[in-house]
Amino acid sequence: MEPEQKKFRSDLKLTIFYHGEFGERFIANLMNYRNSCPSFGACSIDGCVQCKENIYSFSKNIVATFGMIDPMNMPDFIEDADEFLPKEIPRADIAIAINLHPDILIALPEKLAELGYRAYIVPVEDSRWCSAGLAKQIKEKCDELGLEFAAPKPFCILRESPEHPTINRFIREMGMGYPEFEIEVDEVNGKKKITSVRILKSEPCGAAWYVAIKLRELEFEDMRELWNVVAEAHHSFPCTGSMERDNEYNETILHIAGYSVRHAVNRALGYEGDEDIPEHIQHIVLGED
Repeated sequence: MEPEQKKFRSDLKLTIFYHGEFGERFIANLMNYRNSCPSFGACSIDGCVQCKENIYSFSKNIVATFGMIDPMNMPDFIEDADEFLPKEIPRADIAIAINLHPDILIALPEKLAELGYRAYIVPVEDSRWCSAGLAKQIKEKCDELGLEFAAPKPFCILRESPEHPTINRFIREMGMGYPEFEIEVDEVNGKKKITSVRILKSEPCGAAWYVAIKLRELEFEDMRELWNVVAEAHHSFPCTGSMERDNEYNETILHIAGYSVRHAVNRALGYEGDEDIPEHIQHIVLGED
């Protein structure tokens, strides 16, 4: 009998500012309404097994969502960010800003601090969303204001840190960030067979749940065979990371996400090798400074 899947609960309150499909997908995953995954791809409506049903729903945790103007349709420089921000921003614990204009991103911390927010997350699924230099400026501003800050690139490498206890709660209580699995394996006819998969943390887009479906009952002879299945599932979900090469990583963000979920599966199996991860991104995927 497969171990019971962990359920996720939290009283954290979130406000989400976003533009584009990734924001919609993230919100849908938070709400976990029926058929939300197949509506974006993955299993298809007919193939959905409702693997997340009754596991979590954070609809009541979302205080507000604000669909923002496409930053590509805005001026290069904005003198007064208030012209493009909501007239009233409700109080919450964490603000998450997805694919916004740089001048909006850097104007938000002061607004959030005034309202008593404790944390600010700027996910980067595409290099154009927030450059490394801009992220550094925002962090400096947040530090001055006493606001926790994280700009994970991509969102699914968000890890716990002593610097951001409230964001740590988001990761633990909502089960989102760098993926984490519990996997049990038996030996069958000289092969390894995965007998159970539990999700301890999923990527904020929800991909780990789909990967788990593809891993259950899988028989494999070597790690390369397993990695191919994980990679195919990750691409098929599909991953929301950009395929454009990121200058900071010298790699595509999609590949960073893909290697991260493969590494998460390795850890769950107790496999300590990292030969499948290109050397120039090992420190990112493995979380090494």
